Amino acid sequence: MLDRHEPAPTAPPASPIAPAWPRIALRIVSPGAGRGRLQVLLFHRVHATADPLFPGEMTAARFRECLRWIADWFNVLPLGEAIGALAAGTLPARALSVTFDDGYADNVDVALPILREIGIPATFFVASGYLDGGRMWNDTVIEAVRRTRQPSLSLAAAALPDVATGTLDERRGAIATLIAALKHLPPKRRESSAALVGEAAGVSLPDDLMMTTAQLRALAAAGMEIGGHTVSHPILALLDDTEAREEIAAGREALAAITRQPIRLFAYPNGKPHADYRSRDVDIVKSLGFDAAFSTAWGVASSATSRYELPRFTPWDRTAARWAIRLARNHATRVEQVAPP
Repeated sequence: MLDRHEPAPTAPPASPIAPAWPRIALRIVSPGAGRGRLQVLLFHRVHATADPLFPGEMTAARFRECLRWIADWFNVLPLGEAIGALAAGTLPARALSVTFDDGYADNVDVALPILREIGIPATFFVASGYLDGGRMWNDTVIEAVRRTRQPSLSLAAAALPDVATGTLDERRGAIATLIAALKHLPPKRRESSAALVGEAAGVSLPDDLMMTTAQLRALAAAGMEIGGHTVSHPILALLDDTEAREEIAAGREALAAITRQPIRLFAYPNGKPHADYRSRDVDIVKSLGFDAAFSTAWGVASSATSRYELPRFTPWDRTAARWAIRLARNHATRVEQVAPP
């Protein structure tokens, strides 16, 4: 699966008119009722305009277009309702739900108005520790490399390779190199190493990338569902039992206190089975009483899929036809899980 910071495949500009045939194809692979299949889409950021560093990332214009395709082809359900219908065997044909991960401020400023305009509900999985001025480690790296005026960064103090930062291509390569090197380090070391990248860049870093508590409340007040995503977005598989449980439980408690709503759904940070979470983490989520949990494994959920490892997927194709083909093919993907249903 493409990471959020990997460049998306390039393709011709999207057609303004969505073809009608995907409704027929999707109804065949997702007929509903007892044979129902739930496709869950995953988004992260939605930029107001194109980001020069990551031109393939979602923009407001593309997001609006994609939502129009979704509204035309699918029966879009709130995620909690869809999970209940899946269990009861009452899903409509072509069922789909929309989710976001992490808690970026542009989810509220940019994505929410478009969701409301087109009438599509979404669930937002929020890492509570970054609210009100926090910054995820990967964004520390990205913004440091983006903003530095230096042609290269010497990172021996962080036990990282030196990286060139003179051109856009070099900056993209530097970001990919550093994120890959840091991603699976223990959480405290990962944070400290990212901070050293920021220091080496010699720039001021933003403190407004993530939601405020007021924005989180606005999402909930708009009828959007809020889900747990831990406190600090760690790789759960790297934590001991006590740390993993605390991250999951404390994140939920913080979100519930802010929204004054129960937090019933959870998404594993990064979310790749085995690499990012283990069966131990599935057991913790179950024991804490969540209704369901989500990975980033490809595929669609059926009645046989464990509701604590439900898959999610995002097609990166630019045209409506290619997007539809990718979504239809996703129904044939075997869902990877770490624990039996």
